[in-house]
Amino acid sequence: MCQNDGSSVTALRPSQLGPPEVLAHVVDVHCHPTDSRISPEVMDSLPIRICAMATRGNDQALVRNLAKEYPEKVIPCFGYHPWFSHWIAVDSVSKEEHYRSLFLGPSSKAEHTTAFERLLPYLPEPTLLDDIISEVRENLSAFPDAMLGEVGLDRACRIPYTSPALPPYVENDSRRDLSPFTIPLSHQLAILEAQIQLAIELKRNVSFHSVKCQQTTVGLLNKLKAKHEEDWNAISVDMHSCGLSAETWRDIEKQHVNVFLSLSTVINSRSPAHRGLIAACSPNRILVESDYNDAIHVTGQTWDMLQTIAEVKGWTVEESWVLEQDAAKWGAVRRLEENWKVFQAGRHQPQKRKDRRKPPLEDREGRTSQT
Repeated sequence: MCQNDGSSVTALRPSQLGPPEVLAHVVDVHCHPTDSRISPEVMDSLPIRICAMATRGNDQALVRNLAKEYPEKVIPCFGYHPWFSHWIAVDSVSKEEHYRSLFLGPSSKAEHTTAFERLLPYLPEPTLLDDIISEVRENLSAFPDAMLGEVGLDRACRIPYTSPALPPYVENDSRRDLSPFTIPLSHQLAILEAQIQLAIELKRNVSFHSVKCQQTTVGLLNKLKAKHEEDWNAISVDMHSCGLSAETWRDIEKQHVNVFLSLSTVINSRSPAHRGLIAACSPNRILVESDYNDAIHVTGQTWDMLQTIAEVKGWTVEESWVLEQDAAKWGAVRRLEENWKVFQAGRHQPQKRKDRRKPPLEDREGRTSQT
């Protein structure tokens, strides 16, 4: 999920985009179109498919309605973002007890207590986790292709001194004075694991946010694999706007056949390291996204990152759509579309380990005598 003022938008003219028959095969696997006002003209002319993310209580219905109106263009994604996980309570307690347990400890400094007293009036009444899961379950069940998203972990986010914004968020999320408080990872994990448990139960794919939580993220993925085994491999997980190091990604890719990565210009191009991450990723594990909060710009943003991936991977970009049977000759759009199909289908097969043991002596001698 990104917050931006539009200054980083790559403004691509229609002539700089691929032709309509090529764009029809592009999937933006992560964006936030309901964060802005959406005109019917923009959606009617949208040339690509998009995965529209929900993040908090008052945008779940917005995503649901967008998907109902444009079922051929919108894949809905329902879930609660880590930035807003403090609004969710695991147990039924008072508002002050809930937030105090998250942000203050027995040895909190006086300035933190003062900051908490200032922050508390801005915070909403918490919603019980059981109610959140029931809502997400209902929304996922209403759409057979719906994903869980956006969910994840974020160590960097600080709580602002402001009441929750109403949609459209782009207009109402102004620059804010930030408190010293972050959301404890233990609480984020409780909210996240409950949502992923639901995704595994319903066999739904996941769009995963991870910021400054590499070790915790790796640990969680390994825990889920060990706990759920085949059920874990039945779903796919996309590390969206992936900011993991190339080394960490290689380890994840080896351990988890069901984990993919996607990148966005608006987030990943802030660091030159994203090109190394693209190079490190297997060709069949990479996806593309805009992570943008305005439907007007999602096509240009997605196409811009697609071209970056093609450049790093040495892939051509299709100028027309021709069905090519030889996979070695596929362009970037076809390759990424095939990756999306594998991601969407799930049911990944565990990688078979190569048996490095030497065969019996008689077998080795037999093979030697036949050469």
